Parts: sequence; C-alpha cells; structure tokens
Amino acid sequence: MISLGANSFIELCSRELELCGLKEGEVVAVLTQGNERLEYADAFMAAAESMGASAFHLRLPGESHGLAGEMGQWTVGATPLGENRPAVEALKRADLVIDTMFLLFSKEQLEIQDAGARMLLCIEPIDHLVQLFPTRNLRERVEHGGVLLGKASELRFTNKAGTDVRYTLGAFPVITEYGYTDEPGRWDHWPSGFLFTGGTDDGVNGRVVIAPGDIIYPFKTYAQTPISLTIESGRIVQISGEFDAAIMSDYMASFEDEKAYGIAHIGWGLNEKARWSYLATDRRGLGMHGRLFYGNVLFSTGPNQELGGTNDTQCHVDIPMRGCSLYLDDEPIVVDGDIVVEEMKAPSLVAASRS
Repeated sequence: MISLGANSFIELCSRELELCGLKEGEVVAVLTQGNERLEYADAFMAAAESMGASAFHLRLPGESHGLAGEMGQWTVGATPLGENRPAVEALKRADLVIDTMFLLFSKEQLEIQDAGARMLLCIEPIDHLVQLFPTRNLRERVEHGGVLLGKASELRFTNKAGTDVRYTLGAFPVITEYGYTDEPGRWDHWPSGFLFTGGTDDGVNGRVVIAPGDIIYPFKTYAQTPISLTIESGRIVQISGEFDAAIMSDYMASFEDEKAYGIAHIGWGLNEKARWSYLATDRRGLGMHGRLFYGNVLFSTGPNQELGGTNDTQCHVDIPMRGCSLYLDDEPIVVDGDIVVEEMKAPSLVAASRS
C-alpha cells in the first residue's frame, strides 16, 4: 500500500489541478460531509492557493452513505446537499468543484454543472489516486472511443457464458471519463479511464449472463455462480440462476421500485493500470480498479439521469465483466476482453507485443 505525507498529497493534488486547467484567480470549492475526507479538502485547498486560485471548504453536517471500508451498499441520487439551497448556490459560483461526498445521479450535481462549474469526484483512497493517476494519453484513447461510440447506431456485446444483448443507440450522449476535467460544466472522476452511453428507453434486448469472476457493485464481490438476466425493451424481466442470482434479485426488490429494473449505461474500460484482482485484497472506496480495468465491458442497471434520462431510481448496479466481445455496428471494439482498435490500445501493451 502506498502512503503519502501531507506535502506529497498536496503535490499530487497540484498535478491533478494542473490537468484540470486551474488558472490563477479561479475559485475552487471542496465539498465534504461530516468527518469524511477532511485531509482531501486541506490538500486541494493548499494546492489551489499555491497556484494562485482562491479556495473554500464547504462541509455539510452528517453523512449520507458509506463509501469507504467494508461497506458496499449505498443509494444514489439523494444527498444532504438537496436540502441545503445556500450550499448549492455557493457551489454554482465556483469554477471547479471537488466533490468528496458522491453527488453523481443527483439533481444538484446537474444544476451545478449547468451553471458552468466543472466538477471532479474524488473519493478513492489516496494510494489508488497514485496508482491510477491520469495521463493525457489515456484521455486521447478514451476520447477516440467516444468518437466511435458516438457515431454508432447499435452496440452488441457477447461472452462465452451466453451473453448476447443489443442496444439501440442515439438517444443519449457519450460520457468519457479520463480522470480530470478542464472544460466548463464537465464532470469527471479521479481516477477513471472508461466511456459509456445508454440505449434508448425501449431499445435494449437480449440476455446478459454474469459469469463467475465478474464483479458486482455495490456488493463489492466477485460472482461465484452465473446470473442470467433476460432483458426486454430496456427492462430486466427475469433474473435466474443460483446463489448470486438470489442475492441480486432480493437486493433489487428491496427498493420497491420498478425503475430499479431499467438498463442504465454500457461501455468499456481502457485503464491498463487498473487491476481486476484488486478487490480480492482491498474493498475500500467505490472500487475503481474493478470498473476501469483494460478491456472490461461495464454493464449497468438503474438510473440514467447523468445521460439526460428520466430513470431516477436509487438502485444502481455496476457489473464489470471479463472476457467479453463488444461490437459497434458489427465492427469489433473488444474481442474476448482485449481492445482491438489500434488507437485505443495501451502504449505499454503495444510495446510489449512488439518486443
């Protein structure tokens, strides 16, 4: 595990703010809640002020969910910020908002972005921030994928366990995440390195089979037994299988919300530094190693407001899947878990293949 002193963490945050294009005279707001991640606020503010920007710390009382340690379950979209209009208005006036409490899927985040503030989510353990620090090359590869995905009218993905599902595209934008944000109104997550979009509301059909070894968030577990999801017109209509299927079925039913069965985003991971195996020994944070690892297909259920959709359920399940093949208009992008488009391949992996 990597450990950083206070000065080193400030330097790391300075490097991140440089990637975010922070300029002298801009305003940085750091949002925290309760006693969570106060050291993040201190480091970001010190880094911002050393770069000639102004900074302030907006600390909300209480804590809305557990994102650290062993806790795996949380709800999305509802946060203490929604009950605090003065705080929302203050954040809207900042140039850059550092979110350490997870506003994703909330109406408040969209309002802050619409006001022109760029937003950076930062809640992962510090050693993960070091391990997965973003690069401009990662941005180029993610953005190239974004162009391809934006042009496609259909996405299909399969795996050897029996998955074969098709998404009709075009209703929603493509979201690219590469770990920093330098454009007004843009959101990103440090660390990151993947891209996604969503199918039309009734345009996802087929079967997804979650295989042993695929990761299920928010459970923070590897599937032990296959889970078969039958999807019709953008909605899960059947969950079948054994132990893991029973857990997923019971979890989704606990929300008592039909929208929990909607299909959310779909995309693939491009961060070659991320490790699929990391969850086996480290359950802290959101689990970005699992979501980002190179060549995964990230299948998701539940809310789609970040894409501009209307599904606002608090039940969100992310499932990074290994060994899948993904096609855009029948052109291969990922084949058996490997990126096959030259412009998206990791430089280190390309160099290794040529040596």
